[in-house]
Amino acid sequence: MDLRQFLMCLSLCTAFALSKPTEKKDRVHHEPQLSDKVHNDAQNFDYDHDAFLGAEEAKSFDQLTPEESKERLGKIVSKIDDDKDGFVTVDELKGWIKFAQKRWIHEDVERQWKGHDLNEDGLVSWEEYKNATYGYVLDDPDPDDGFNYKQMMVRDERRFKMADKDGDLIATKEEFTAFLHPEEYDYMKDIVVQETMEDIDKNADGFIDLEEYIGDMYSHDGNADEPEWVKTEREQFVEFRDKNRDGKMDKEETKDWILPSDYDHAEAEARHLVYESDQNKDGKLTKEEIVDKYDLFVGSQATDFGEALVRHDEF
Repeated sequence: MDLRQFLMCLSLCTAFALSKPTEKKDRVHHEPQLSDKVHNDAQNFDYDHDAFLGAEEAKSFDQLTPEESKERLGKIVSKIDDDKDGFVTVDELKGWIKFAQKRWIHEDVERQWKGHDLNEDGLVSWEEYKNATYGYVLDDPDPDDGFNYKQMMVRDERRFKMADKDGDLIATKEEFTAFLHPEEYDYMKDIVVQETMEDIDKNADGFIDLEEYIGDMYSHDGNADEPEWVKTEREQFVEFRDKNRDGKMDKEETKDWILPSDYDHAEAEARHLVYESDQNKDGKLTKEEIVDKYDLFVGSQATDFGEALVRHDEF
């Protein structure tokens, strides 16, 4: 598939995503659960293993001796210790847990990075991204599919500039990740809200009213009777979404809706692991303290950590 065909396919997917569906669309960004297992350390440490390594990695564990588990866990600890001071803090452990849980995001970035870092200098400039993504179609003022690629490009450029913290229009891998997955970064949340409002606010008055809110997730398609879930959503809008009761959602109300302040499971788990392993109670862990409690982190089972370590180095 050449670039033009890819973009046409992308435009169709985008158009479909922005059209009025007949089934409920969920625009809310929730933090994922760390594990679907019960967190009961008195029974087993399966939840902790999933949280520390990621559920998919945990599934591929092979039987290892305690010595092998400790050796491999020690290698992971060296990666978690970002500042290389010999200690693992709650924040460093929280960062690792978030990485383990959202490895798919980094894998997506890796795939796209290879197609956009055209000069292979370890950076992606806006010009590189624009040329790789839009170069061919922008030469055609009247594309066959009628999709407004220039409008899409303007929106991408705005998001790219927001992700680019130093304003040089050149993205590091971290900035490129923020561009592709803005909902994962606090400083990108305003652009997520802005884009959402632009999608839903059909009369472009800067607000989302009740009918626009419902229209984004449900189309009557000639049916006079609404499903019960639509009626519930109308009640949700009136009772909870529209906090100031003016009949519409402003920017802050929309932000509260799509980016709720979820309970931070990663931080809670990091604090739990530190509490259970911190022998001298100084609030941080040494490699020895972690390895001594290897059964809490990985037990006598561990996956091939080599692949995970390589991935973490790349990211």
